[in-house]
Amino acid sequence: MQELQSILLEKAEESLAGAASEFVNGRYNNCANRSYYACFQAAIFALSAAGIQPPGRDGQWGHDFVQAQFNGQLVNRRKLYPTSLRPTLEQTYRLRATADYKRDPVSEIRAIRALRRAEEFLEAIRGKGQS
Repeated sequence: MQELQSILLEKAEESLAGAASEFVNGRYNNCANRSYYACFQAAIFALSAAGIQPPGRDGQWGHDFVQAQFNGQLVNRRKLYPTSLRPTLEQTYRLRATADYKRDPVSEIRAIRALRRAEEFLEAIRGKGQS
């Protein structure tokens, strides 16, 4: 289980690095996509570390489940993470959907905001993982 958790955090870090690289290169849609996945993967890491697993036998981490459990269990109930993180998963998810599926591209300002939110999210997850 510990090895799987390490892999999840490594994937989140890689996604965050990808988001930063995409931003620097002016690929704002890709930046938004990778920013969301950095948060999503970090949230899965945090949930798994807290002993929370996805329902069902398939073990799949659904986006709705991860958002609900991270906010409901880890922020609101257990108070492991600050309330300032509560909107991050939903906001970055919506921007990712725009980036991936909508006609209008993600602007530079929206991309940098998503990247900053992802950086803050991972910083909080890393900090908890080291304590």
